[in-house]
Amino acid sequence: MANYQTGRLSRMPSPSGDDPQAEALKRMELVANLLDSAFLVPGTNQRIGIDAIIGLVPGIGDVITTLLSSYVLWEAKRLGVSRLAMTRMLGNLAVHATLGSVPLIGDAFDAWFRVNQRNLKIVRSHIARRPQATRS
Repeated sequence: MANYQTGRLSRMPSPSGDDPQAEALKRMELVANLLDSAFLVPGTNQRIGIDAIIGLVPGIGDVITTLLSSYVLWEAKRLGVSRLAMTRMLGNLAVHATLGSVPLIGDAFDAWFRVNQRNLKIVRSHIARRPQATRS
């Protein structure tokens, strides 16, 4: 459940019985995996996501993937991630959007940089450092 006045998730259990924070992390992980590493490139050990595929569309592809990637930031904000962590995540997304828009090189960069996995790691690190009393 969300507390829309503060933008943070409440600590009340959801109807499914899971912790709202854990549910948010599951959603973020699903999006990060889909965008960054959903598919194995045949004949290689390299994984790519729909980010790298959609990014091949000139111009609009990188805009779409940046918007999709901003979901992880939105969930992080709802979880109450610190300003410093949000700034780092936004910086990652800015680098992704800027370098990802360079023709050809940007497409390879998208497959390598994995902005959503990086940002999810920042969120997990922030949550792990919180005092136990603030976690459910």
